[in-house]
Amino acid sequence: MSTRTLRDPVHGDIELTHEEIALIDTRDFQRLRGVKQLGTASLVYPGAVHTRFEHSIGTMHCADRMIDAVNRNAERDPGNCLRIGDEDRRTIRIAALLHDVTHVPFGHNLEDQTGLLARHDHAERFREALGDTEIGSVLDGLGLRSRVLGMLCGDEELPPYLTQIHSDTIDADLCDYLRRDAYHTGLALRYDDRALAWFRVDRESQRMFVDCEKGGMLREDITSELVRMLEIRFHFSERVYYHHAKIAAGAMIARMVEAALLDGRLTADDLRQATDESLLFHLESVRLSNGEDQARLRRLIERYRRRALLKRLAVLTAAENQEHQQALLDTFFDPNAATSRRVWEQRIEAEAQKVLGRPVDVLLYCPAREMQLKEARTQVRMPSREGAVFGTLEDFADRVPRLGDLARSYPRLWRLYVFSSETDRDARAQLQQVCLRELPDGCVNALRL
Repeated sequence: MSTRTLRDPVHGDIELTHEEIALIDTRDFQRLRGVKQLGTASLVYPGAVHTRFEHSIGTMHCADRMIDAVNRNAERDPGNCLRIGDEDRRTIRIAALLHDVTHVPFGHNLEDQTGLLARHDHAERFREALGDTEIGSVLDGLGLRSRVLGMLCGDEELPPYLTQIHSDTIDADLCDYLRRDAYHTGLALRYDDRALAWFRVDRESQRMFVDCEKGGMLREDITSELVRMLEIRFHFSERVYYHHAKIAAGAMIARMVEAALLDGRLTADDLRQATDESLLFHLESVRLSNGEDQARLRRLIERYRRRALLKRLAVLTAAENQEHQQALLDTFFDPNAATSRRVWEQRIEAEAQKVLGRPVDVLLYCPAREMQLKEARTQVRMPSREGAVFGTLEDFADRVPRLGDLARSYPRLWRLYVFSSETDRDARAQLQQVCLRELPDGCVNALRL
């Protein structure tokens, strides 16, 4: 099969088949050139302007490397390990290439903050994207639509390894974005390729796993590198994905989109066809039916365009507000919570007008709890007294203490923020007391002004 070579700054030369090029050349896939991988992170890390387009191609390349490792290991142990054939390689590569085609601009902010949209990786989103679309037509021509759709939707009738390669904890997706995000943010975080060398497919269960056992002993060099990858992911979460300025910018975008959606001036289908810039242009030109909402949208989009981000008034962490977290989620994160959030914000804005004698915009950001839950479900083979046993990485947290540390650390990244357009620190300190009086009794604010 003839191929073309694409030069990637992260992985070097990547070979593309004519089938993959046909998919890449569709309008649906080309849209990903305009959807930044890290959303609003470029307002904090200026180099982070890479997109879902190159990440998708990089994920396909990493999936191919994982297949190579699986097949090398099958040659060493053909009795217990399965080889991935050429036809499966063909479909795995295409599924990896298309794994992010359902992403909308600033998707994580919109899905995890407002709850108005289903997550991009839900089966229904893939059925729409691969349905009556240009990509769907190309896949039909290749005779692959049903199988690729099954892989992306996690069809349980398919051999498990077909979906594990691009939708597991340590998978082709992670292998690409850890490298790519490090390259574009300038953070010196890198994993060793040795972690990929030990992927295998168990012949009996047809599950992909990492072999961490040799001669009855734990391969600590392998487990250490697997945990290293998960630690890098956590480091990015702390430094980039949940950076407070990125969150503020994303919250502004999410609130503008929410207003347009609720007013019928924007639809979910509009978002699925949009790029970052086309969405921002739409928000600049939209006319909401409520004058007050329209004025607020105008202020937010103008501030976003010049990076005059809202400032923090209060920060409620999960660690200090465990007793109140669920009540906060029930009140402020829900597809039907937009009204209660806006009513709460209006009360604070009215008090701000009294206290400061000038108008102030207030925005409450309450993300889904699930956005901070990260499982370590990659299958591994570990030594035991009874012989080697299979399980997920998290099943062996007692053997690898750093895994337990990560499992406990992720939920602690959850934050409820109250943001304000007020720039004066003393004025914000006054407003902080106002907003704390309007939150449930006993909530603990971590931000000192």
